[in-house]
Amino acid sequence: MSDSLQLLRRKIEGAGEVASVVSAMKAVAASSITQYECAVAALSDYYRTIELGLSLCFRSNALAADLAPGAGRITGVIVFGSDQGMVGQFNDELAAFVGSQLAVLPGEKEIWVCWLQMQESLANKGFAISGHFDLPASIDSINPLIVAALSTIEPHLLRWQGGGLYLLNNRPIDEAVFEPVSRKILPFDGAWLKARSQTVWPTKKLPEIVGDAESAFVREYLFISIYQACAESLAGENACRLAAMQRAEKNVADLLTRLNQTYRRLRQSSIDEEMFDVISGFEALPDAKKRSVPGLRITSEADSDNHVS
Repeated sequence: MSDSLQLLRRKIEGAGEVASVVSAMKAVAASSITQYECAVAALSDYYRTIELGLSLCFRSNALAADLAPGAGRITGVIVFGSDQGMVGQFNDELAAFVGSQLAVLPGEKEIWVCWLQMQESLANKGFAISGHFDLPASIDSINPLIVAALSTIEPHLLRWQGGGLYLLNNRPIDEAVFEPVSRKILPFDGAWLKARSQTVWPTKKLPEIVGDAESAFVREYLFISIYQACAESLAGENACRLAAMQRAEKNVADLLTRLNQTYRRLRQSSIDEEMFDVISGFEALPDAKKRSVPGLRITSEADSDNHVS
């Protein structure tokens, strides 16, 4: 009985430590979701500025012609997954979505991923991976990732004009649900070009293109698009982790309740056994021995075995 109680006590202590870790991870995930969502929202004004610059460039039609679809059919794909644990089916569901999206695209596909677990999920489905990027661990790590990604994919942009450049990632719907999304960012389609070329300039000052502004605007457009996809993916990952931590928190609480109930039951049984042993030992004593026990008085000789006070 003693060994069982000690084992249960160790299990209760271990479950309590797990509950503390789960609570901390839950708080971190909830905080991270807010940071990444705020980062995406903060890009809106800057994206509007880039759109205005692109609209000015499109009016000359030179940039639009350069970015028009080519004859080739090579498609570039960047997939943002998760490289950390406790995210459930986050990578598997995105990998299935990638497969369904790429199945309808003609020609050759060049797939770049962030990072190891996503690469394994896609490789298990038969996709060849052309390269990878390190997944950022915090909001401050996104900028270096995108700078490195742009330097890596920039030589391939001309080759991808025929098929286009796609970004695929999970984005959060609410605190515990995410959905996979796909966006084609290059080349600009006709409707996108027309809408931007007809954008009304917000001030009365006439704008002017200076230097190689077209390339700079396209690069910033790519930067914002990749940043948004990366931040959405990280927010979706933390939403998935938050849901997992909420389930784990409930499971640990249920486990602690069961362990405590079992511990109390066994402890009470142990106390009862000790009491029965004491009473049985006392009952086995001769009357002379019983009278010598301090604080005890046998009421009568006839019922001395049954009435002790």
